[in-house]
Amino acid sequence: MKILGAAVLTALVLLPVRWQPGMTATNDPKTETVVDASGNLRVPGNYRTAYQSLGSWAVAVDQGQGAKEIHVVYASPGTIAAYGKNGHFADGSVLVKEVFEATTGAMTTGTVSHAQALKGWFVLMKDSKNSHPGNKLWGNGWGWSWFDAANPSKTTSTDYKVDCLPCHEPARATDWIYVQGYPSLRR
Repeated sequence: MKILGAAVLTALVLLPVRWQPGMTATNDPKTETVVDASGNLRVPGNYRTAYQSLGSWAVAVDQGQGAKEIHVVYASPGTIAAYGKNGHFADGSVLVKEVFEATTGAMTTGTVSHAQALKGWFVLMKDSKNSHPGNKLWGNGWGWSWFDAANPSKTTSTDYKVDCLPCHEPARATDWIYVQGYPSLRR
């Protein structure tokens, strides 16, 4: 009986789990936990395979042609569908932005910029309930953190109001996210 019990338990553990509408980073069994009980965010290890691509940005060089950075943005499963229903990010939605140094050069198609070395990640988690009021990386409806590529397990952000909000201020009307850059979020 013990052997049969172990076999059944093993079979149950190995059953595939399908994503279903409404699952978020905090309740999707396919998606790793992104925040701990104290509100410390982390870069989810599986975002490239489990998350949906939102889109990308090229940050132009200050002079001349090309880009100095390429930003590639991913959203936790269900984020795009939920946003499409009401134009709002659902609590638990996670956005991961990869930031790459860019290089520009001639190709047969013309002058092209492409991603080079990874600089780091910007991770946001939607939280309209103010779940971590004592944590300086949470506020304005989001958890905010930057992680250098050399150390993806430790944020270098110390206060979202100083480190993150100034860049997102122009996007205040769209829940602090530059939604115009993501075709899948256009309504």
